[in-house]
Amino acid sequence: MINRDWLAELPSGWRAQRADAVLDYRKTPARTTEFELGEVFHYSIPAIQETGNGVVQNGSEIESDKIRLDGGELIISKLNPRKGCVLLTQPQSLPIVCSTEFVPLVARPGFDARFAFYVFTSTPIRDLISAVVHSATRSHQRANPEDITKIRIPVPPFAEQRLIADYLDRETARVDALVAAKERLLELLAEKRRALITHAVTRGLDPRVPLRDSGIPWFGEIPTHWETERSRWLFRERDERSTTGDEELLSVSHLTGVTPRSEKDVNMFEAETTEGYKICRTGDLVINTLWAWMGAMGVAAVDGIVSPAYNVYQPGDRLDPSYIDLLVRLPVFAQEVTRYSKGVWSSRLRLYPEGFFEVFLPVPPLSEQRQIAEGVARETGKIDRLSLAAERTIALIKERRAALIASAVTGQLGASPQ
Repeated sequence: MINRDWLAELPSGWRAQRADAVLDYRKTPARTTEFELGEVFHYSIPAIQETGNGVVQNGSEIESDKIRLDGGELIISKLNPRKGCVLLTQPQSLPIVCSTEFVPLVARPGFDARFAFYVFTSTPIRDLISAVVHSATRSHQRANPEDITKIRIPVPPFAEQRLIADYLDRETARVDALVAAKERLLELLAEKRRALITHAVTRGLDPRVPLRDSGIPWFGEIPTHWETERSRWLFRERDERSTTGDEELLSVSHLTGVTPRSEKDVNMFEAETTEGYKICRTGDLVINTLWAWMGAMGVAAVDGIVSPAYNVYQPGDRLDPSYIDLLVRLPVFAQEVTRYSKGVWSSRLRLYPEGFFEVFLPVPPLSEQRQIAEGVARETGKIDRLSLAAERTIALIKERRAALIASAVTGQLGASPQ
């Protein structure tokens, strides 16, 4: 819910003014021909989302016109405002440009740009900007620059603006350092999880078991009692089609494997009818033909249907589905099947059944496959609980950070911060 009364009780001496009373909207265009022969410092939305900053880029790689900046501008993304980018640009030795999807604002004399940055990163302002989007397209909501500059913001005396900005610089730096430490912990836990799965799937659970060369270059050594076999002798292609399209629609990705489409909160193309989609049974291996090189495959945990462009394989009686799901989702497996994929460009490779059936796989005893799957589930469960706790801590810290900023820029902290 939008809090439109967030400026109702400002401290004495503070004013509530429209943003355009203290900030100027900079519209200086920069044509691609102006910097195509040299480097520029480019603030793009993808770069900021990935790195938190702009990037040095060869001007010849920029394919659309931009907005020229000097450094020191507040840039606000028009796209998806509630999740959009807000950044205070910095002077550079190179020409500076930003995407036309940003609204660059320049602080007038007597208004501190850093204070403006904190105002526009505050949750109430984000909510107000989100309320003035002019597109119903969920993935491409945009706010008009004029609507952004009309929003009323708090304006304390200049000296107090600087004190608040200094205070928030210090406090948010401390909070951000704590978040960075927690995010590093998440990375380490993810690395440990991957290593645990890889070792269990390729070596088993017994660290004392003798090993031998598997003869499979991508797999290396395996326990001496394990077998190896081509996929063609381990799987049978299933090409059954739905006559109604009423079955559970399943999606296949490199992040989550095979999951019900209904569980995904994404904007994905949906066909008018799913009649003729491929039937997938619990325990079947499903491979996204176009994205197999990225690892988009996995074993279905429920019955359902998948796109006709996917391939469905029924494991034979020498394979446990849970073990196969772990195996095919190893990054090294995706690299291996890429060797058997067809296509001119790496991003357009397709893994057809004849290619998949050429791949050699390790085959532990069936009982050991189940033990491996159970052991991995047990150990990764411990790691996942630690990761979930870290994620909750990060979310709580970010909530407190947002509350701190909102309180500071509206004068709710009591005495002026020092």
